[in-house]
Order: sequence, then structure tokens, then C-alpha cells
Amino acid sequence: MTSSPLKDRGMTPKDVMQKAQKIRDDEFYTRYEDIEKEVIMYDKNIWKDKCVFCNCDDVVDNGERKTSAFALYFLHNFKELKLKKLICTHYGGKIDLFNQDVKGYTFTKDGYNKIEAWEYPIGYDGSFDHPLSIKILNEEADIICTNPPFSKAKEYWKTIIESGKKFLIIGNFANVLTSAYTPYFYNNKIWAGYNRVDWYQNLKRQLVNAPGHWYTNLPVINRPRYKNLKIMPLKDIPKKYKRYDDMETLLVDDCYIPNNYKKYFAISGYAILNGLLEKGYKLIKDKEYYPYINGQKKFARVLVQKI
Repeated sequence: MTSSPLKDRGMTPKDVMQKAQKIRDDEFYTRYEDIEKEVIMYDKNIWKDKCVFCNCDDVVDNGERKTSAFALYFLHNFKELKLKKLICTHYGGKIDLFNQDVKGYTFTKDGYNKIEAWEYPIGYDGSFDHPLSIKILNEEADIICTNPPFSKAKEYWKTIIESGKKFLIIGNFANVLTSAYTPYFYNNKIWAGYNRVDWYQNLKRQLVNAPGHWYTNLPVINRPRYKNLKIMPLKDIPKKYKRYDDMETLLVDDCYIPNNYKKYFAISGYAILNGLLEKGYKLIKDKEYYPYINGQKKFARVLVQKI
């Protein structure tokens, strides 16, 4: 595979992700190795006797190259994880991923009954918010695991989180700073998974760089990236990484975190993704914060406070 020439097109990874959110045809697909890298971080017993629902994924009979990496991973590791069932749904919209079938369908692997079945319900488009998909979500699924379409990420997060089911999904790296998503972090409905995801496949099977991250409501234990957090007394934080904005709100950068500061302060999303909210700190607002310094608006942050 070859890397997509973003620079030649005058685009950055951030531009790619923003475009994907606006244009429904510009979707990206997860690599097998990124799924494997994340799933193995969780206690294997989480998956035992569970029905995994991949509600944005394809399964093609005798066609691994055309099958979603999510579906492949759980098919390959069905016995290892001791799954009860795997259900995948294919969206039969105007995007024909890798020359797939354009009709919506469901695929089910039932380990207990030893069956694999493709079904093409009349009028079913395979979208995650179709009534049949919602029925599967509510009545059969235990854990949802997928990379939802970036163009419908807001609707997808709302649907999955409100279902009350467990999930492990990929989203934009900046979701922790975006007002459409920050209420979920504020209310402890979702938190960062273990890994970021930097590379995806596009429709031409080229690698595309875009800033993504895993998000979940599964237990995260002994997060390796805690080591990126530099928690220390305020006076010990280097001057170049701390300052105050026009509202006298403390801003800290480079994942420095004061452990003796009683007021709230503003941080970047990196600290949240590194697990700060598991270290005795909390979000104090359910939306992003834009500091002003000398009257100039700076990049978005979130406000946190030591519990």
C-alpha cells in the first residue's frame, strides 16, 4: 500500500478528518493491526459469552480482502475470546466499499448453534440507525465494536451511548474538545481507550493519515500512557508551560498538571486522552473552553479541577 499524497493536495491530517465529517462519501476504514493492538489491552473475560455487534462492517463469503477488519478480527478470534455470537451489518448505500454488495444485509455467526448466515431483509439498508439495527442493538448486542462513519459520528455516539451497552469504538482525536461530545466525558459515559489511531485505508486501499483515537466504556486498567502526565506542584512546572489568560484562568501545556492548585485550570485534549480523569481530576464544564490572551482567541481546551 502507498501513502496518500496529502501534501501534494494541500491537505493536513486534520483537514482529512474534517472533510470526512462533512462529505458522506469520504470514509476511512480501520486496519486489522490497530484493532488487535487495542482489543488485547482489555481483560479477555470481558468478551466471554458475549454477542459482539459490528454495526458498520462488511462480511463477504470467501472474501477476506473485502471483509471489514473488525469482522475479520472477531471471526479469527471467535474461539480465543469465547464469544457467543458475532453480528455484522453492511450498509447498502451509495458507497460500494471495495465493490461490495450494494444491498443492506446482516451477517451472524452463532457459536452455540454453529451457524453462519447472511440475511437480506426487505427494505433494510444496513445503516446503524435503521429500526432493525436498533432492534439488534437493544435486544442482542452486548458489546459494540466498530469504526463508525465520521460523517455521522454525532448521531452514532448518541445512539450507542443512550443504548446503555458496552462499546469500543474509534472517533476523532479532538472529540474530547468538541461540544457535541464533551458532555459524554463530563457525565462519565465514555472515556479514552488505550491507543490513538493514525492510519486508515481509503476506498482505493491507500493509507491515509488522520488523527483518531479509541473510545470506550469498558474498564481501562493501568493505562500505559499515565507516564505522559507530569503531575507536580504548580511552582515546579516550567514557566514556558504555564500562563494565565485574560480571565485569569491558568493554562498548562505539554501534559503538565498542577497537583496543589485548588481552582480550575485549562488543559489540552492530550491530557484527557492520557487518562487524567482517572487520576483524581474532573471536568467542570460540559463544553470546550476557548481562552483569550491579549484579546486573541486561542485553540480549544477543557477546564478541569482536582477532586
